[in-house]
Amino acid sequence: MDFFSSMRVSASGLDAQMKRMNTISSNIANAEVTRSPEGGPYKRRDPLLAAHTDHESFGEVLQNEMDENVQGVMVEEIVKDSRPPRMVYNPAHPDANPEGYVAMPNVNTVEEMANMISAQRSYEANITAINAAKAMAQKGLEIGR
Repeated sequence: MDFFSSMRVSASGLDAQMKRMNTISSNIANAEVTRSPEGGPYKRRDPLLAAHTDHESFGEVLQNEMDENVQGVMVEEIVKDSRPPRMVYNPAHPDANPEGYVAMPNVNTVEEMANMISAQRSYEANITAINAAKAMAQKGLEIGR
């Protein structure tokens, strides 16, 4: 794997983790929303991450066979969580049903915070990988002097 491939792989990881953090932030921000545009409470969202082969051009594929196994990551789509809404007893709420229960979003803030920490650690790991690749390239240039 060459220098630019390693940078592209780490950059794809940074992009995916940033989108993951944005989705988690949106989930936390909407944890109490009982009315959404599609009707009913807000539904938690999750980014669906998928591996993709890191090939920039046909020439790169032919140039280095080792690049066939190099894979980055990308957000394929943002999917809605299929879990049912939480039912909270609050007869004074304007969205309460006749029994006095309100359908609240299926967002668990503790779970979201754990996911946020995981995304942050993954983001930091990709930055570390970029810095390590950059340091190796600089050392290689120093040897050539």
